[in-house]
Amino acid sequence: MTTSSGATSSPITQSANSWLASCKPKPGARVRLFCFPYAGGGASIYQTWAEKLPDTVEVCPVQLPGRETRIRERAFTDVTLLVEVLAPAILPLLDKPYAFFGHSMGGLISFELARYLRRHQGPLPIHLFISGRGAPQITSSETAKSVLPEDEFIEELIRLNGTPPEVLDNPELMMMMIPLLRADFLLCESYTYKNEPPLDCPISVFGGLQDGETGPEKLEGWREQTTRGFVRRMLPGDHFFLHSHRADLLRLLAQELHRNLETTM
Repeated sequence: MTTSSGATSSPITQSANSWLASCKPKPGARVRLFCFPYAGGGASIYQTWAEKLPDTVEVCPVQLPGRETRIRERAFTDVTLLVEVLAPAILPLLDKPYAFFGHSMGGLISFELARYLRRHQGPLPIHLFISGRGAPQITSSETAKSVLPEDEFIEELIRLNGTPPEVLDNPELMMMMIPLLRADFLLCESYTYKNEPPLDCPISVFGGLQDGETGPEKLEGWREQTTRGFVRRMLPGDHFFLHSHRADLLRLLAQELHRNLETTM
């Protein structure tokens, strides 16, 4: 893989348009932050991040098929196939230092995308931020959510506390959301970890203190996936602390990115 050079603003190509339509160019930015959503989520999760982070950071929310502006497309249920299609689309934007942020399902996608880029001699991120996702080598013993009967499936959504009440109470919206959520859950449940060398970039992991899904021990396992610095930070909140404590999370992201830039530039 090779990248173009010398660009002064985000080179959003035709192939990347559908994936990165929400990316607002910042010509003076020194780093791009690609943000990957959790199950059922879309690029809109990160729509306010650009104004909250420093001007040195260009936020690039990734829009996956099957949701929001790509609602008519089939959602991926295999992370390997997803990153094979996604990698060439974002490659033109890897012409300056960049980092990945992924929450829950997004953490898995960003990790496998980084490994895919390494296998194909692409540029590595200067930092990998994982949020609300246990280490990939740790096998889950949980019952598969993607195949639950509809009433149990909805109960699980209520328990996870990530689906807004106005969506849960709207039968038409739920008819659209349930197939997407099942596909996203299947993407995570069908994942099989393959042993590869650790990544040569720092990894920061974030978790919610009240998150019953992803405890500190699962987060700590990410330490094995890097040859560089590792830090685990716990924030107040449940699995969706990235919303309830967004300001704290963004402050930590800005600090880490600034530190990376100072050591790599």
